[in-house]
Amino acid sequence: MTPSSDAAPQLSKNHLTRKELDEFREMLVAKRRQLIGDVSNMESEAMRSNNQTGTGSSSMPIHMADLGSDTWEQELTLGLIENERGLIREIDEALSRIEDHTYGICIATGKPIAKARLRAKPWAKYCIEHARKLELGLL
Repeated sequence: MTPSSDAAPQLSKNHLTRKELDEFREMLVAKRRQLIGDVSNMESEAMRSNNQTGTGSSSMPIHMADLGSDTWEQELTLGLIENERGLIREIDEALSRIEDHTYGICIATGKPIAKARLRAKPWAKYCIEHARKLELGLL
């Protein structure tokens, strides 16, 4: 009996050397550290601006346009924070794939992910062909 084409592909051991895996791990950890710092700074700024507009501690009159701008800016910041947290989750998943020896293998097709793609986007979980199909809505 042959396996169904609907079944998830069996991920094989990766095609990367230990040295390459260490290089990608370092890239991922450095990017994760940067993102955590960015998120922390954005959260601090959002809290600071929320406290300034929410307490009315200023002696300046508050104009409705200023409130709208402040609200828009805070929503933008919160959206950016959520995007950064999503990227941190993807990095954590990539680090887990390094540990379980499936890093560099497309999780959809089981094919190797090109090293050039991993260098550009070390948290990539799909080969470029599958990623393009996803972007075009073909899958």
